[in-house]
Amino acid sequence: MYIPELYKNENQEDIQNFIHQNGFAILVNQTDGKLWATHIPLVLDVNADGKQVLVGHISKLNPQGESFKADDSVLAIFSGAHSYISSSWYDHENVPTWNYLAVHVYGNVKIYTHEQAVNSLKKLVDKYEANSENPVRVEKLSEKTMREARGIIAFEIEITSIEAQKNYPKTEMIKTIKISFPN
Repeated sequence: MYIPELYKNENQEDIQNFIHQNGFAILVNQTDGKLWATHIPLVLDVNADGKQVLVGHISKLNPQGESFKADDSVLAIFSGAHSYISSSWYDHENVPTWNYLAVHVYGNVKIYTHEQAVNSLKKLVDKYEANSENPVRVEKLSEKTMREARGIIAFEIEITSIEAQKNYPKTEMIKTIKISFPN
C-alpha cells in the first residue's frame, strides 16, 4: 500500500493493538487466476517457533482454500476508523483529503491439522466471547456441533511484512477538530 512517509506507523505495539481491536479482515490472494477476497476474523498469535502469526479459517467450500496449495502468498487487510477531512478545517488553503487507519499484513499460509484447527477455534471463540454474559466455550460444545469443524480449512499466516497507515497528524494546520480518532 502506498503510505506517505508522514503517515507511516512503524510502532509495533500500536500495530498489534490495532489488529487486536480490528480483527475482522479481508484476506486476499490469487484464486483461479484472479484476485479473490474473503471477509474473515483473524487473530494475532504466536506460533510454536515464537513468531507472530495470524490465525483464521475459511469454509472448505470457499475456492480460496484450494488456491493455498498452489500459492501460499496472501494479504490480510485490517481497516479502522476513517473520515473525510474538509479543506475548510485548515487555517490556509489546502486540498481535502481522507483520514484513515489501516494495516496490511503480507504472509504465507500454512494449513492446520484438524487438532490445530480446533485449538484455533478455541482461541477465536474465547476472544470474542470474553465479554459475553454467558460465554460459549468450544470445549463445552456437543460432538455433533463440533463435527462442523470438519468443514473448515484452518490456517496460520506466517507474517513476512506489515505496512501500517496512521491517523492524519495532529498539527496546527487544522483549525477545528470535527472528528475524534482512536490513537
